[in-house]
Amino acid sequence: MKLSPREAEGYFAKPDEGKAGLLIYGADAMRVALKRQQVLAALLGPGAEEEMRLTRIPGSELRSDPALLLDAVKAVGFFPGPRAVFVEDTTNMAAPAILAALEDWDHGDAQIVVTAGQLKPSSKIRKAFEANPAAYAVGIYDDPPSRAEVERILAQAGLQNIPRDSMSALSELAMALSPGDFTQTVEKLSLYKRGDTSELIIEDIEACAPRSTEAALDDVLNVVAEGRAQEIGPLIRRLQAQGTNAVTLCIGATRHFRTLYACASDPGGAAQGIGKLRPPVYGKRRDRILRQAQGWGAQKLQTALTVLTDTDLSLRSAGQTAPAMALVERAMIRLAMLARSG
Repeated sequence: MKLSPREAEGYFAKPDEGKAGLLIYGADAMRVALKRQQVLAALLGPGAEEEMRLTRIPGSELRSDPALLLDAVKAVGFFPGPRAVFVEDTTNMAAPAILAALEDWDHGDAQIVVTAGQLKPSSKIRKAFEANPAAYAVGIYDDPPSRAEVERILAQAGLQNIPRDSMSALSELAMALSPGDFTQTVEKLSLYKRGDTSELIIEDIEACAPRSTEAALDDVLNVVAEGRAQEIGPLIRRLQAQGTNAVTLCIGATRHFRTLYACASDPGGAAQGIGKLRPPVYGKRRDRILRQAQGWGAQKLQTALTVLTDTDLSLRSAGQTAPAMALVERAMIRLAMLARSG
């Protein structure tokens, strides 16, 4: 049987011990692996590997030894409790062994959990699981995690006392990061807050979130928007060393100043404008953007956007001979000087 994404989330949390098997497939190996870890933990409970209730078989081995899977499924365990055979990195080469094991499966046998990459609807493995009333097939796609999924990951890590703005920030972080990176960030947060019963605040999240090239870019843009011209050169050199090119920096600056302009030009003032930003901003970043928007004002921000547009056109011009990063650095310094002007 085929499970929809919504049905699959509930099944991963509480799998049916009486089913023959489960196929989890998808293009993102990390997403598939995380779901497989979740369902095996829920199905078998703690100590499954130590009690030999979980058998792992690489899918590649089933091509040369098709009977390996069925033998593992039928094997009698030494310890009580549910058993499973996990077949990983499966391709259609393993289809004969998997189809035979599903056909011969009976109540009391180990459950068959199979993971694979992207499978076409015509895949023999996928069709076998979808057609079998005692088995399930779930496709894992690159959709952003749901709020319920984020809450489950946080609960598993033992994180509690999370106010609304922090939960919103974590949901945005889950959409921005890969599943593995988000899980690692939550684990880091759990260690960071160990023994601390106070609320999980935005500053805690910022302290544990991965610093990326985008974070370094934010440093440059804040320096420019706050008029600290003398700090621009070293920060741009750092971005260059990380592989950031001039066009990326110019696009990032344009996006930042458009955000400031959206706040400053709001009829109700910058404080009201910042509340309309999507995605919303929180914590210190919100305070900083608000302060910058109020300091610049709509008129000067229009001038800044004109400077950035002209710079972007120069970078894309076929006749441009000056070093691209030097052009951007000059524009950044010009904006920083404009920020300090009356």
